[in-house]
Amino acid sequence: MTLEEHRMDEEHRQVRHQPETTRFVSQLTRDAFALVLAGGRGTRLKQLTDWRCKPAVPFGGKFRIIDFTLSNCVNSGIRRIGVATQYKAHSLIRHIQQGWSFLDGRFDEFIELLPAQQQITAAWYSGTADAVFQNLAVLRRHSAHYVMVLAGDHVYKMDYGRMLAFHVTHHADLTVGCAEVPLADASAFGVMGIDEKWRVISFQEKPALPQPIPGLPERALASMGIYVFNAQFLYEQLIRDADDPHSSHDFGKDIIPYIMSRYRVYAHRFADSCVGMTTGGEPYWRDVGTVDAYWEANMELTKVVPELNMYDRDWPIWTYQEQLPPAKFVFDDEERRGMAVDSMVSGGCVISGAAVRRSLLYSDVRVESHSVVEDSVVLPNVRIGSNVVLKRTVIDRGCEIADGTVVGVDAAHDRRRFHVTENGITLVTPGMLGQHLYTVR
Repeated sequence: MTLEEHRMDEEHRQVRHQPETTRFVSQLTRDAFALVLAGGRGTRLKQLTDWRCKPAVPFGGKFRIIDFTLSNCVNSGIRRIGVATQYKAHSLIRHIQQGWSFLDGRFDEFIELLPAQQQITAAWYSGTADAVFQNLAVLRRHSAHYVMVLAGDHVYKMDYGRMLAFHVTHHADLTVGCAEVPLADASAFGVMGIDEKWRVISFQEKPALPQPIPGLPERALASMGIYVFNAQFLYEQLIRDADDPHSSHDFGKDIIPYIMSRYRVYAHRFADSCVGMTTGGEPYWRDVGTVDAYWEANMELTKVVPELNMYDRDWPIWTYQEQLPPAKFVFDDEERRGMAVDSMVSGGCVISGAAVRRSLLYSDVRVESHSVVEDSVVLPNVRIGSNVVLKRTVIDRGCEIADGTVVGVDAAHDRRRFHVTENGITLVTPGMLGQHLYTVR
């Protein structure tokens, strides 16, 4: 079947659906396969990704970053999911095996782990498009009508069913999920130029002078790394790109620029499918790609009304949860009071005569007497001794902070042992402390 014949057949099939009905969207999600790209290291997170890939980095008290993308799939009704892994994937694989085994294969629901197996060539994944190309046999086996290609390293809540409905009703070959960002920040993204019908007419990869949205001179339309393809069209484009010796095999650098002027490519506004957005608020989407961004996004959750609603029962974030007792706060003496204010404290934590303020403590953290933790993100299984002061820090999993340690007060002193960011956030890992270097998960 030629590409044009396939498109006519696809459009004929789409006409049979009724886009205004719930059944229409649910049928689309059942016809879709989601491929989550989760192989990247995330080098800008520095030592946080020395022993885990970026999608496996803990976030939000008890989750991993990838949980948000996977939860979006499940909550949207997309229950056929592949996760392409590569860089230091053990932590990620273990998490998915423990926390995502509830999907039932008897109902054609599953999450498949897809490590780089060198089945086609003797090479690892060399780009985002190549990661999908090397799994063509898997995609074809599941006979999906639509393939969603998703980044596994962003934090957001999105109904993919709405984006699929947009894709079908616009008879698109490719639809790109896009967020509106300040023009000053747009140089860090792929920027879309659109016409009045939201058809993509230009694309710039990390431009020095980004193109603003028509009518919004201070905003640009940035690609979120979320794509919907008609399946057969995707396969043809991946094969064509794989045969191009000059291609870097990347969606943003190669696939989108090639097909933009030749086929029907549309931009879908994230605001139209964002879940849990407050009235008058901005759609929540975070890259958390740097230590500063990671610290800030975690700290936002401690606000009285955070932008990301973690208490939404209609759109839960699924994850693996250890069987831990509730958080415990002990001692109420004037000079030694176990307390936490404007903070999030996860299960298994014990605050023993210490003060925690404006901080986020992950599971199984213990803070001993007379210590102060302020404006800090403390990952799981951390032990903080007595008379410790931590301010504006990120403490990695498994750290044991010795009695009397002071971090986050004197940046020059901290730089001798730890990583201090441009914004003054101090990252502490077990390796920096000479502890448990090979047991971080």
